[in-house]
Amino acid sequence: MTNPCFIAEVLSKSTQDYDHGEKFSAYRTIDSFREYLLIDQDSIHVEHYVKTAANQWLLSKYDDPNITLFLSAFEAQVEITALYKNIDIDA
Repeated sequence: MTNPCFIAEVLSKSTQDYDHGEKFSAYRTIDSFREYLLIDQDSIHVEHYVKTAANQWLLSKYDDPNITLFLSAFEAQVEITALYKNIDIDA
């Protein structure tokens, strides 16, 4: 992929530290990259990073399935429940 503005990752226990750390750090070197969505596969938990300025990222965390988040890269709204559709989560 060339010049991504948005990247979403589904976290697993074995990769979540890498996705939060080294991988996110590498992604931030991409000039076009503006938005990062991390989705936990074992529980309803979403982390949404949005670039607000050079070297500044705003983090929002969502644990409520009834929340709707706004993806600025697409100017679209996504319900948290839609991210977990047809997935069995032990709450």
